[in-house]
Amino acid sequence: MTSSTKPARSSGNLFEAVAQSGSTLDEHVDALVERSGVTIERIVSTGQASPPGFWYDSPRAEWVVLLTGAAVLEFAGDPRPHPLKPGDHVMIEAHCRHRVAWTSDTEPSVWLAVYYP
Repeated sequence: MTSSTKPARSSGNLFEAVAQSGSTLDEHVDALVERSGVTIERIVSTGQASPPGFWYDSPRAEWVVLLTGAAVLEFAGDPRPHPLKPGDHVMIEAHCRHRVAWTSDTEPSVWLAVYYP
C-alpha cells in the first residue's frame, strides 16, 4: 500500500486502551472519523471537568453519548445540573454554551461525540 492509498475500511474497539488512557492526568481524545465537516471522537475522562468559568460554544452541533462512567453537564441559562449515566445521550445545538461540570474519578467516563455542521 502506498502512502497515498487509503485503506478500504478501518475498525477498532471503543473500550480498547481505556485503562491506559485512564492512567494519565489528562483527558484523552481520539478522532475516529473526520469527513465532510463531521467528526466522531472517543473521549476518555478520568475526573476532568471544564475550568471554572469556561463554556464550550461550538459553531457545530454535537450529539454525545456516555458509554461508561458518570458525568454532569451544565448549560448556560439553566441552573439545573444534567447528570449522565451510561447510555444517556444529549443533542447540543450549535452555539449552545455548555460545560462539563464533573466526571467520575473512580472509573473512566467514555464518551462518543459526533460533531456536524
